[in-house]
Amino acid sequence: MKTDHPEIRRGAFHRRASFFSLSSRRVAPRTPTHRNLRLAVAATGIACLSSFLVTGGGGDQPGGVGQTPPPPVTVAEVTSGDIEIHRDYAARVRAVREVEVRARVGGILEKRMYEEGQYVERGDILFAIETEPYEIALRQSEADLANARANRRQAEREWRRVSGLFDRNAVSERERDNAESTLELAEAREELNRSRVADAVRNLDYTRVQAPLAGSTGLETLSEGSLIEAGQPLTRLTQQDPAHVRFSLPESDAALHREARRAKTVNDESGAHRRDVRLRLPDGEWYSEPGVLDFTDATIDARTGTITVRAVFENPEGDLIPGQFVRVRVTLEELTGVFNIEPTAIGEGPEGPRVFILLEDGTVESRDVELGPVVDDGQVVLSGLEEGERLVVNGHVALREGMAVSAQTRNGEEN
Repeated sequence: MKTDHPEIRRGAFHRRASFFSLSSRRVAPRTPTHRNLRLAVAATGIACLSSFLVTGGGGDQPGGVGQTPPPPVTVAEVTSGDIEIHRDYAARVRAVREVEVRARVGGILEKRMYEEGQYVERGDILFAIETEPYEIALRQSEADLANARANRRQAEREWRRVSGLFDRNAVSERERDNAESTLELAEAREELNRSRVADAVRNLDYTRVQAPLAGSTGLETLSEGSLIEAGQPLTRLTQQDPAHVRFSLPESDAALHREARRAKTVNDESGAHRRDVRLRLPDGEWYSEPGVLDFTDATIDARTGTITVRAVFENPEGDLIPGQFVRVRVTLEELTGVFNIEPTAIGEGPEGPRVFILLEDGTVESRDVELGPVVDDGQVVLSGLEEGERLVVNGHVALREGMAVSAQTRNGEEN
């Protein structure tokens, strides 16, 4: 609403003047002195920030202002040596011989002469079968032999008489031939009865069942007092020393296959081509006696692609039990003058595997290496290293050729 009152118009004028006076003070232009001061402060801050970034936070740093400290690395001295490359295979223990002991004559089983599970020597008596029927058969055959011997003697006397008469033309040729034939028949009967006596003696001996080889006995199959027949099994005998260990060799292990094949023609005195193997028992312990490969099959199993191989171990104490599951360690190759280093020390360079070597001046050198197989405790290096060189084993990821480093050994000593 518009008004013409003088006082009201004068108050409004003063309020507008006060407002414009305040606004003028806020936006008043700065003098050149003020601008120069602000620019100087800004330049000083930028310089300080740049110095902070270059020196990594300021303060006293080695190498002087503007230089980063050398990166820390861990080094280890390398030494050459001989390394055996081996491989483990699952295997089973088998007896070198395992036979069934059978009765060779029939009769009553009178007595077991051993304790079940006992170790026996070759020729020890295991069972006793009744002997009376065989003693009677022996006496009868001996009597028949005596009768045949008497007939043969009579035929000899008759032959001598008739042949003398024939020389004097006292008997015919027919009578002489008959006397000669009678003598020949008597000799044949004597020989027949002699063989019957030998058979009766043998059967009598078979009533004492002997161990065919040295080994451990099994359980008896028939108890004492049983009526048995010839050929009936009585027990099982196992020869455990030496012990055979069989395992399957992959077709890809051709070198070991050839060595095992050559082992069949080994000269025991020279030991040529001998391939020693180690045996790990089910409890994880190593068997005290080393073994040797002595056989490999001539054909590859088409179903599994493997070859059956056999190793022989001395087993005097019977620690290796037939049927036992074990692991066989076979030496595939023997490397001489090679280096065994930590696998983590190896990087990948433009030309392949590489490592870093610490030089005398505190810098590192990139070195291409030729790798061999991986063993239990590291990586085999065939070439590229020298005896006594200091290998960077930790902190080498960001290294470059010729870079200075701060080296120390694993025990914390500066190098």
